[in-house]
Amino acid sequence: MNTDELWKKYEQSKDISIKQLLIEEYVWLVKIVAGRMYNYYGSKIEYDDLVGFGIMGLIDSIQRFDVNKNIKFETYAQIRIKGTIIDNIRRLDWIPRSLRKKSKEIQNAMIKLKNELGRNPSNKELAEYSHMSLKELEETLADIVNFNVASLEDLLVNNGEHYVYNDRNRDTPENIFEKKEIKEILGRTIDELPENQKKVISLYYYEELTYKEIGNIMELSESRISQIHSKAILNIKNKLLKLGIY
Repeated sequence: MNTDELWKKYEQSKDISIKQLLIEEYVWLVKIVAGRMYNYYGSKIEYDDLVGFGIMGLIDSIQRFDVNKNIKFETYAQIRIKGTIIDNIRRLDWIPRSLRKKSKEIQNAMIKLKNELGRNPSNKELAEYSHMSLKELEETLADIVNFNVASLEDLLVNNGEHYVYNDRNRDTPENIFEKKEIKEILGRTIDELPENQKKVISLYYYEELTYKEIGNIMELSESRISQIHSKAILNIKNKLLKLGIY
């Protein structure tokens, strides 16, 4: 039985044995995501623990996935696998509160400086405003990217549909209009990003490239790509917060 047939049978029956076959079919995806995240958290957690958390995310993905949506399961599942891993790491409190505080400070500084300057601030300007050294700011941007992107990834991949989902009235004219409006706003928000941030968002989310692959294309280090990604996410969050969406 091929994968498409498994999905059809599971959609019809929700049979536990078929779900187990789907888990076995996609366990490789968990290993890929866990492997990437081990690069960041390897000093704090075992790879097998990351895989265990990721399996939980995979099971959740299979249960929630709508085969009628115009999205690949692999793309959808990666979001939930990564999100579940991050959620469990947060529960273990391995992301220091001081780092979360710095993330919030940088986000607020980006809003204020953009209002003052009429443009996106440089890393040097952000560092000075936040009373950090440039090195400290860039290291913080690289460190915060993983726990900053989880919920935004769901928005980016689902084009805003998660934020207007309603079980009883999913296809009402109001919901259809709101989905369309959020998609348009999200598209404009990404288009308004600085060119390097827009390129990283495109390559990471839509081309599904790794930081290493993006770095090779843009001739930058993985750490620098991580910083650009983090700033892009903060810019998107700030814009959507301003519009009352996120």
